[in-house]
Amino acid sequence: MQIVHSSRRGSRDIEHLGSAHDSAAVAALKAVAAQRIAGGQEELDLGMGVAAGSGPLPITSSRMSHLCDAVIGVYDELGFATAADGDQVFRDLVLARIIEPTSKLDSLRVLGEAGIDPMSYPTLNRRLPVYAEPDWRRRLAAACAAHARLGPASLLLYDVTTLYFETDKADGFREPGFSKERRLEPQITVGLLTDASGFPLQIEAFEGNKAETATMMPTLRAFMAAHQLDDITVVADAGMISAANKQAIEAAGLSFILGEKIPTVPYLIDKWHNDNPDQTPPDGLILTQPFPANAKTSFRRSQVVYYAYSADRARRSLRGINEQVAKAEKVVAGTLSVKRNRFVTLKGADKSVNRELEAKARRLAGWKAYATNITAPTPEFVIGSYHQLWRIEKSFRMSKSDLAARPIFHRTRDSIDAHLTIVFAALAVTRVIEERSGWSIKKFVTTARRYRTIEIQAGEHTITAADPLPDDLHEVLTAIRGPH
Repeated sequence: MQIVHSSRRGSRDIEHLGSAHDSAAVAALKAVAAQRIAGGQEELDLGMGVAAGSGPLPITSSRMSHLCDAVIGVYDELGFATAADGDQVFRDLVLARIIEPTSKLDSLRVLGEAGIDPMSYPTLNRRLPVYAEPDWRRRLAAACAAHARLGPASLLLYDVTTLYFETDKADGFREPGFSKERRLEPQITVGLLTDASGFPLQIEAFEGNKAETATMMPTLRAFMAAHQLDDITVVADAGMISAANKQAIEAAGLSFILGEKIPTVPYLIDKWHNDNPDQTPPDGLILTQPFPANAKTSFRRSQVVYYAYSADRARRSLRGINEQVAKAEKVVAGTLSVKRNRFVTLKGADKSVNRELEAKARRLAGWKAYATNITAPTPEFVIGSYHQLWRIEKSFRMSKSDLAARPIFHRTRDSIDAHLTIVFAALAVTRVIEERSGWSIKKFVTTARRYRTIEIQAGEHTITAADPLPDDLHEVLTAIRGPH
């Protein structure tokens, strides 16, 4: 074992330490060599003022840096920082809603645990009414519209949900009504407008007893006025459409793709079954019914209705019909108590099975109607666009579960609107994160929050340390930040 001392001029000195014949002796000589090389070097004085081993160094800060930076980066990229005039309180409330949705008061704890200096509770309460102002919400909606690159041909998805309150007092806004969660408490109705990918564009709150069909046109008018759009193509389910709604959409000059109810057997479907009495419609069969516009029609643009048959939908419908008819027969026979059953006809004390209604239901099993007034439509585009409604349903599920839009700990209209504004912004951020990462927002938050960046004070020196990232999280963070 030798130590070689060299200089820049090429000269060198060799110091022989000894020879070894086994691994233990080699290790001993290496230890001696290390001590000789380090000999004469003074110990670095960090100015700690304490003897080594007297106690752990203090951690001055600990932050969920990867999680916070990713969320804030998307928030800024969407233009929310500009739309909110750099309001840090709003940004932090959106961040807290994504990390751990809870009450506004408890959001201060969430921010503290994330390593973000929280605002004071009085400051929070003072800022909340600002977030309920229409101008504030319009600026956020404009930022979302710019991100979605909306134009006259853009598809917009519309749907509603209800949010209930744990109170028994109605106040004109929180009112009992038809509840999607089958609750009896006062509620509000929330309408959400998204692009074809489910990215949120506008959210509106209505009275809890307002009919779903009466919420769509006010939302569409407000959105078009805010973005100076003359025409859009709105996609909505049959539950959103009434005769008055359809006429209003037509009168506004809008394009639409709508799911339609089939109250009676249409001529085309009836004709197909009559022409093929012993056959089941092939899966994917589409029948086209045009409605040309003319001077005698109430609509100004030609419309088309497509009737599409699905074997899987027929199987499910027929199974339900068979179960209901079997119960109806038991009711008529007196072996089952009378309950709500559409196939039971009551005339005084007489009960009978409505075979005419049964035949109609069986003939319509598997069929669904899609109506549109767009120019030169194709059934593939119309039906494919309608089937994108699952994306807005996913946004509602995310807002209710991942972002905990309910329970709402607010009582006044302004506070409720402010809460929905925060949820709206958080939903937009989470949709972008999920799209780019391929992870659910729950998986991303649960994974990323474990990896923190800490700062340690060693005398006058500050040392920064961070947990090493696993490869999959590193790839996800790169995808979220990426070239965007």
